[in-house]
Amino acid sequence: MIYLNLHHALLNTLKLKEIPRAGWLNFGLNDVESVAAHSWGVSYLSLILAPDSLNKEKVLSMSIIHDLGEALVGDITPLDGISKNEKHELEFDAIKKLTNLVSENEKIIQLWLEYEENSSPEAKFVKACDKLDMALQATYYSSKNNDFNPEEFIQSALEKIDDECMRLLASSTANGKNWL
Repeated sequence: MIYLNLHHALLNTLKLKEIPRAGWLNFGLNDVESVAAHSWGVSYLSLILAPDSLNKEKVLSMSIIHDLGEALVGDITPLDGISKNEKHELEFDAIKKLTNLVSENEKIIQLWLEYEENSSPEAKFVKACDKLDMALQATYYSSKNNDFNPEEFIQSALEKIDDECMRLLASSTANGKNWL
């Protein structure tokens, strides 16, 4: 019975591969990345940009699970009319359900809480990677759709990124569509 429940929990996490990023849909784009694709982007940025001063295992683990709760609650945006506190509680409950039978469940929950509370250098770094991924994805979409202006997303990312290298990467995305 425990394996059946674990199997169901693991299958639920796979929903992240099919849940579209709602912010892009709300902006009128079609054929948008999934939450899982976004999490991969954040994880890859974390892998290649994490400074030696950070715990890289923690950074990568946090990157992988930062949107895990969305497997059960979906990608909630401000346009959904759900408060930040309610969103936090919904995602927290979802993560507890998804990891209940996983041996690393307490570690995953603590990493997610640390990310949500932005309470460590690693969490701050992963949040910056999250915003950088958004800026890069916006630039990618603008290269495929001439009617899409990525500037709002790039500016939003720049407002939340302190690291100079990451700021340069985010701001340079606005400088051209012919990178492919």
